[in-house]
Amino acid sequence: VSFLQVLLLIRQMEHSNTQSGAAKVSIVMIGQQAIMDSYLCLLHLTAGILVESLFNAFATAAFFKFVVFSIFEMRYLLAIWKATRPSNSGEGWETMRRELSFLYSRFYGILLGGVLIMYELHNYMRWILLVMYSFWIPQIVANVVRDSRKPLHPYYILGMTVTRLAIPLYVFGCPKNFMRVEASKAWCIGLCAFIGFQAAVLLLQHYFGSRCFVPRKMLPEKYNYYRRLDHDVNRSRDCVICMATIDLRRRTNDCMVTPCEHLFHSGCLQRWMDIKMECPTCRRTLPPA
Repeated sequence: VSFLQVLLLIRQMEHSNTQSGAAKVSIVMIGQQAIMDSYLCLLHLTAGILVESLFNAFATAAFFKFVVFSIFEMRYLLAIWKATRPSNSGEGWETMRRELSFLYSRFYGILLGGVLIMYELHNYMRWILLVMYSFWIPQIVANVVRDSRKPLHPYYILGMTVTRLAIPLYVFGCPKNFMRVEASKAWCIGLCAFIGFQAAVLLLQHYFGSRCFVPRKMLPEKYNYYRRLDHDVNRSRDCVICMATIDLRRRTNDCMVTPCEHLFHSGCLQRWMDIKMECPTCRRTLPPA
């Protein structure tokens, strides 16, 4: 299962390997999954110590979980954090190092705090697991707020949804599990329905738009890249991306205007925004298209 999750993470990282692509991914969603994997790593180590005959098996599983959260997911967290920071902020290394230290300290603080909470509220472990398995919700909310286009690969959504169900379904669904936890068919069905609903919403956002289920009246006004210029221009300009001429006298949907009044060919600017969400001319941050 952990090996499959590594492959899915690699596929997702390739899917969002640009600054614009990484910025669309919710850092809370990845952080929540990293915390889950760190807990599973500790759980496997503890189980291996308690059940000596299965120590090698549990230690191997713990190692793979450690690789998932400490290498791949933490690396992805860092990539998302860097992508969401303004590239022209002019901040020095000390400021960046301080922010990075705060990011890591917050992650490990939540990790340790979660251990204490689960220890104190171990009688409510099933409810805590439901909260932990709401990891797709931050991405759903981020998609609606940012109007992000296809931030997650469908294989990643489906694969992570299925693989993360394996352990709780075994523990709470198998009557003869080694942890001797009382099985609950109703809880397992509820967990599958809960995380399945989240995955279904993400897939709907992927194929039909991030705001497809939100009423139009509730949506904020979206910037129109095909708006008319604030002033009439009767001469041609050059697109700084392809260096070809833009004839403003015959302006159609082949031309896009940024909020900073710079003009580009539609195809050129759309390909540019797939890499960076900033104006090619003045480096001003661009709104979603």
